[in-house]
Amino acid sequence: MHIQIKRAYDPPADSDGTRILVDRLWPRGLTKDRARLDLWLKDIAPSTALRQWFNHDPDKFAEFSRNYRAELKKNPLVKEVAAMAHEAMITLVYAAKNPTCNHALVLKAAIERAA
Repeated sequence: MHIQIKRAYDPPADSDGTRILVDRLWPRGLTKDRARLDLWLKDIAPSTALRQWFNHDPDKFAEFSRNYRAELKKNPLVKEVAAMAHEAMITLVYAAKNPTCNHALVLKAAIERAA
């Protein structure tokens, strides 16, 4: 499986493969040219209610992760992205500031389990 995660504000690289934005909202201040995205999968992002409740609070990350995993179990896009990752490198692109406390980490693990 070929999958990595990267902040939307980090420079794109040829080694990123297929770049997939996995946020429900477009990253603030980022142009489409600078983002160099191949797909934008809004529906694989956490629900608006869950995202707003979490608000990137590290103290809520464990509970957020459980709830987001529950959402992902019902989401058919997880298996579609897993199939893409079997074929070639994909990069899950996210906008959150904290690289150790964000939904892309949870999503990557869910995609790897779906394989």
